[in-house]
Amino acid sequence: MARDKQNEDYITPLRRLFVLVVVVMLAAVFLVWRIDSPRVERFRNQVIDHVLPSFDWVMVPVTGTVNLLRDFQSYQRLADQNQELRRELQQMKAWKEAALQLEQENARLLELNNVKLDPRLTYVTGVVMADSGSPYRESVLLNIGTRDGIVDGWAAMDGVGLVGRISGVGQNISRVLLLTDVSSRLPVTIQPSGQGAMVMGDNTAAPALDFIENTDTVRPGDRVVTSGDGGVFPAGLLVGQVAQDKSGRLRVRLAADYERLEYLRVLRQKTGESLGAEGDLVGPHAPAPIVPLPPEATPNSVLPKAPPNG
Repeated sequence: MARDKQNEDYITPLRRLFVLVVVVMLAAVFLVWRIDSPRVERFRNQVIDHVLPSFDWVMVPVTGTVNLLRDFQSYQRLADQNQELRRELQQMKAWKEAALQLEQENARLLELNNVKLDPRLTYVTGVVMADSGSPYRESVLLNIGTRDGIVDGWAAMDGVGLVGRISGVGQNISRVLLLTDVSSRLPVTIQPSGQGAMVMGDNTAAPALDFIENTDTVRPGDRVVTSGDGGVFPAGLLVGQVAQDKSGRLRVRLAADYERLEYLRVLRQKTGESLGAEGDLVGPHAPAPIVPLPPEATPNSVLPKAPPNG
C-alpha cells in the first residue's frame, strides 16, 4: 500500500507537467503560425520542409484507409449495377421469349398466305382451341362458327396441305374431323399418273390409300391431291405424298403438320350443294324416280283433233 501511494505521488505531478508542456507547445505553434513576419514565414517553411517528409510513414495507413473506403464504395456501386443488370437481363429473356413466340406465329401466318388456292375460293382463318383427346376420334376445335359463316362439310387446311373437313358447327366454335380419323374418307387423285384412289383414315399418322385403279403406275413420292369427286372438296388441294409401309401397303404421308396445328384455314365454297347430314358426304343425291304416264294419257290422245272439212 505504501508503494502504491508513492507511485501516485510521482505520477500525478508528471502528468500535470506533461499536460502543461503540451499546452505550451501548442500555444507556441499557434503563435508562430499566426505571426505575420518574413522571418517567421521563413522559419515556418524550414520547419515544414524538415518535418513533412519524415511524416510520410504516418500518412501511409491513413491513405490506405481512405483508398479502402473508396474501393468499398466502388464495389457497392458495382454490386448495385450487377443487380440492375440481372433484372434487365431477366426482362430481356421474357421479351425474347415473347418475340420468339410472335415470330413463330407470324411465320405460320405467312405460311398460310403462301398456300396456292383457287382464286375463286375464299377462306376464314381460325385458331385451334383444343383437340378431341380421344384415341378413337381425331378432331380439333376452332374458334369460328356460324357467326363467321362456317358451313358443315367445308375443307380445312394448314399452311401446306389439307387437314380435314368441318364436321359440326356451333355459334362460336366448329369441329374439324381430321383426315386421320377412322371415319374419314377422301377421294383423291395421284399425280402424275392421274389414278383415282380413296384415302382411308385409320387413326394413324399415315392414312391408308385404297381403291387404286392401277397400282402399277403408282410410286412412293407421288403427289396426292383432292379429286373433287362428290362436290365435297374442291379439286387440286394438296393432301400429301404416296408412301409404302413395311408390309407393302400404300399410304399417304400427309403434308399438313399435325403436331403443330395452331391455325387452320377453312375454305368457303360458293358453289355446290350444302350438306344437310353426314350421309350426304358419300355422294350426290339419287335422281328422282320417273313417274310413268297413265294409260289413257297416250301421245295420240294428247294431240288436239283436227277440225272436220267443210
